[in-house]
Amino acid sequence: MTAMAATSDKPRTTNAVVRWFLSEYLVLVLTILLIVVLAPFTPGLLTPANLLNILGYLLPLFIIAIGMTMVMITGGIDLSVTSVIALTSVVGATLMTSDGHSLPVVAGVLTMLALGAGIGAINGAIVTWLRLPAFIVTLASMMFLSGFAVWYTQSKSIYNLPASFLSLGQRLPITLAVTGFLAVVAHLLLRRTVYGRWLYAVGQNATAAHISGVPVRAVICAAYIASGFCAALASIMLTARLETGSPVLGREILLDVIGATVVGGTSLFGGRGKIAWTFFGVLFLTVLDNALNLLNLSQFSITIAKGCVILLAAVLDAVRSRFVVRGG
Repeated sequence: MTAMAATSDKPRTTNAVVRWFLSEYLVLVLTILLIVVLAPFTPGLLTPANLLNILGYLLPLFIIAIGMTMVMITGGIDLSVTSVIALTSVVGATLMTSDGHSLPVVAGVLTMLALGAGIGAINGAIVTWLRLPAFIVTLASMMFLSGFAVWYTQSKSIYNLPASFLSLGQRLPITLAVTGFLAVVAHLLLRRTVYGRWLYAVGQNATAAHISGVPVRAVICAAYIASGFCAALASIMLTARLETGSPVLGREILLDVIGATVVGGTSLFGGRGKIAWTFFGVLFLTVLDNALNLLNLSQFSITIAKGCVILLAAVLDAVRSRFVVRGG
């Protein structure tokens, strides 16, 4: 009996280990291990100045990733977020600096947010009502918006932004408060509201959700609106921090946003994702990027390293999805 009991306990133990390894807690452990392993080799990693530098990059990236998380939970993806950042940056900067016709900062900020949400609404409408693949729709949107931003400014950056606007990206308490508030609202929206339950239901099985009475099109469209809004909010922070409206702002961070969201445990197949774990995914990639830069590695090496991490996260997501389907 004892031998049989010991034998029967082995599969349970194995399943428990596999379940933990495939759980969302893995990214938290990996983040801690990353800091512990790299800290001795990068003396400047944990200095106050560098931690502020990490935070300055992390906050806008996290804001964009919040919107991306909502879209990916539906089983979609939004490739247009960085182009939304660029376009809202130059439009907002133009409105707030036009000689004799400049808008107040509040009006400029609201215009940027409305533009981002509007672009998200268009993306969502095309994806849902025309039933086109989100990848193609948002890729086309990214290309159009990117080109339009460059044409709109004739490839020129816009300077001399109002001091009150610059404070939105240069005062850490403000950026922390805005990011924290957005994260809490998004978390409560996903975990405590009917819309949150609908979002997960659509991602798990859109057909079954529709049969159950879930307004699938509206749910998906709202996720893209949220993504566009978050991208515009990040644009406000980045534009203010850099003191310029740029037609190429944010162009290089698209893969970081998608990668951080996947590393944080949001499934590429839809139906799974949490705001808290997206934060740890963003933290992991941000610390990795920062530490490798401090080690004076080439940009090519850093890109390769991050690409490998994102690929492993995608593989882990696929394994996790199969494990869940089999009821492991």
